Amino acid sequence: MSAQPEAPLLALREVGRDFDVSPSWLERMLERAPRRTLKAVDAVSLDIRRGETVALVGESGCGKSTVARLIVGLHAPSRGDIRFDGVDMADGRSAARVRRRMQMIFQDPYASLNPRWRVARIVAEPLRAQGQIKGNTAIRTRVVELLQQVGLAADDGDKYPHEFSGGQRQRICIARALSAHPEFLVCDEPTSALDVSVQAQILNLMKDLQERLGLTYLFISHNLAVVAFIANRIGVMYLGRLVELAEARTLFQWPRHPYTRMLLDALPDLEMSGRPRTPVAGEVPNPLAPPSGCAFHPRCPHANARCRRERPAMSAWGEGAPVACHAVEEGRLPV
Repeated sequence: MSAQPEAPLLALREVGRDFDVSPSWLERMLERAPRRTLKAVDAVSLDIRRGETVALVGESGCGKSTVARLIVGLHAPSRGDIRFDGVDMADGRSAARVRRRMQMIFQDPYASLNPRWRVARIVAEPLRAQGQIKGNTAIRTRVVELLQQVGLAADDGDKYPHEFSGGQRQRICIARALSAHPEFLVCDEPTSALDVSVQAQILNLMKDLQERLGLTYLFISHNLAVVAFIANRIGVMYLGRLVELAEARTLFQWPRHPYTRMLLDALPDLEMSGRPRTPVAGEVPNPLAPPSGCAFHPRCPHANARCRRERPAMSAWGEGAPVACHAVEEGRLPV
């Protein structure tokens, strides 16, 4: 009898988030304009297993950061279901208990640290808020342990954020995120504001912490080179929807969706393979008035009448990973 597959730590089912971006009531009355709704995230389904790193990639405005904020509770979903370790995150009391097991690392280490607080107070803030450790001595000991864990010195706790470089500030953010012993970290472009050499240091630190502490990551990025290094699986988003989800190695060696292929073709060809390349062309459509059918069809060289008319479903056509593309389903893409 085969063993049952382990339930995912995090499960999203048809999750969506709408934002009302209408002008004021007076402007709408004067211009006789209707309300305007932006679908920032539309019907995203995703499982994340314990101990793995799943990355979401895509151009700016594709909805990947909104997905991150939905997971940690900074936004409430307009529709769909989010479950963490089997707990429905729409259930306020139960969600409050399990949300302590997740933390978020933000994009800008310069803006996400209070400049008026010393580092020790910043790192200790989650400990005091959640009441996991009592007493100033115990909290101080834990702060020193966390700073050393991310490669900083114990004396750094007495300094202010402006006394550190960008990479060191991001280490402080990681220490703060780890202070309450989380299992799941949502990392919203944690290296995009850093120099390339510092990015490598932070990524190596995150991989080391994951191995030592058994962490699970959702990693948000627009940099495919970064996610190739850190991710086990990669989801590609376009205009609020997930269009491809695959193992990292599979996605880079055998991309299926035309948008994924264009993103990869925009990377420098260090091996000088000489294969034909199609760089990302065109502009992302206005999300307030998305195209009919497949949202990518205005930029897709393989689009036909069906693509313009019918929105593709996310499915594992053939033997590959799930992809939302009529051209893949019909075998119209070149190998």
